[in-house]
Amino acid sequence: MTREEWPEKDELVVCTVDELKTFGAFVKLEEYEGKEGLIHISAVSPGWVKHLRDHVREGQKIVCKVLHVDAQKWLSLALTDSSSKVEISNEEFNELETKLLDTYESLYDAFEDVVTVGKKALIALGLKEEHADAIHEMACTNVKPPSVEITGYVELKCPLSNGIEIIKEALRKAEGVIKKTAPGVDTNGVTVECIYIGAPKYKMRVTASDFKKAEGVLSDAASAAIEVIKRNEGYGKFYRNLP
Repeated sequence: MTREEWPEKDELVVCTVDELKTFGAFVKLEEYEGKEGLIHISAVSPGWVKHLRDHVREGQKIVCKVLHVDAQKWLSLALTDSSSKVEISNEEFNELETKLLDTYESLYDAFEDVVTVGKKALIALGLKEEHADAIHEMACTNVKPPSVEITGYVELKCPLSNGIEIIKEALRKAEGVIKKTAPGVDTNGVTVECIYIGAPKYKMRVTASDFKKAEGVLSDAASAAIEVIKRNEGYGKFYRNLP
């Protein structure tokens, strides 16, 4: 199955060597339809490479690690490609690119920030809304937001006759805790999943953009579950790690 977006930096991809040059090898990315890459001769082998054909050949399938993604091409596709819905002069494009590079270490960092923060990051730099919209759409298509995953555990017991249903309600409350997060707190990409591992213990898995946010959501989720249990004459306890 092929994918339309571009691979992430540091991702392992399956490639087919398409053409050899003196400076490196052009490859086709098998899992990304129509996408190509370049393996520079310096990255082919840790030692000195005299003849590229001694290491790779046309038609050979190899697994490569993505070291760099050409985000300048994304910017060009978003704003100047024939399919783009916006109008921008060459001078405006160059000024916009310079502004992004003055703010971020690279254009890839700019696209990554746009996915995480939204187009308001571009509006704050003085970009026109139509340009910000086009860049945001391109970023969301090609960049996966950075995320972390953490786990915790809750022990839940309820002596009532409908105790099983109460525990289920407690876990649903935990998974829905992000819907009640304080206004203004960004919960994009935040997920909470409760997993049965053997009564009375349950695993809570939280995905978020950073560890601080993930830890906060995990704590809130555990508290929400334990609150339901204690309201129903039960016992609940949170463990960051299983004892």
